[in-house]
Formats: sequence, structure tokens, C-alpha cells
Amino acid sequence: MNVIIDTGPWVALIDQSEAKHDECTDWFRRFEGKMFTSEAVLTEVLFLLNFSYPAQSAAIDFVLNGAITIVPLSLESLKTAKGLMRKYANVPMDYADATLVCLAEDLSIVHMVTLDRRHFSIYRLPSKKSFLLLP
Repeated sequence: MNVIIDTGPWVALIDQSEAKHDECTDWFRRFEGKMFTSEAVLTEVLFLLNFSYPAQSAAIDFVLNGAITIVPLSLESLKTAKGLMRKYANVPMDYADATLVCLAEDLSIVHMVTLDRRHFSIYRLPSKKSFLLLP
């Protein structure tokens, strides 16, 4: 299975003080497949873990060790992300979420690993499909 990883589960996996730490740890242990995300999400993760260099280092190691693949946004996807942010301005949609919707469309992935069920239950892929939310 291929999945898109949002900020929340990644932070919860590393930060033991997070309410969803155990749930996310269990999910990551059981998961078999490939995980993809955007550089915008990595930036959010590192910002939220800025209380600890070891925590930030652990997040970076997920990428360096190949557990999570960072997919750069193309200029076309950047235009699409801008349009999505305008479309969902009333929700609102932040840039990181927009990059994940673009990435999901580009890679034909509907499985979104997120703790942000409120927003990702509203967002739709350009093909009008809804996301299958995990964990």
C-alpha cells in the first residue's frame, strides 16, 4: 500500500508526550508499504519538534533511511496548490495540506495518514475522490 503522510502522525510517532503517540507508533510498526510526503510537511514536523535536536534528527532520519520519501513539487503542482488554497480558503487549507493533496493526485494515492480528520474529510482530489483516512 502507498500512503501520504501528514504532519500529525509523524510528530506523534517521535514525541512521546503527544496524545496519539501510542496509536501512531502501533500504526507505523504494522504498516507495510511506501510512505510519501512533501517538503512542506517535513518543515512543519521539524518546527513542531524544535524543542529537541534529537527529535528533529529522528524525523530527518526517516527520510535519510528511506522510510518516508519526500517528493518535490513541480511548478504545475505549485499552481494547483495555490488554486486549492483559494478553493478551500473558508476551511482553511494551509500550504502543507495543499501540497499533500497535489502529491496524492500526482501519485494516484487515496490513503492519507493524518490526525487532521476535520480538514481531510472535506478536501477532495481533483478527480473528486475523497481520501481514505488512516490510522
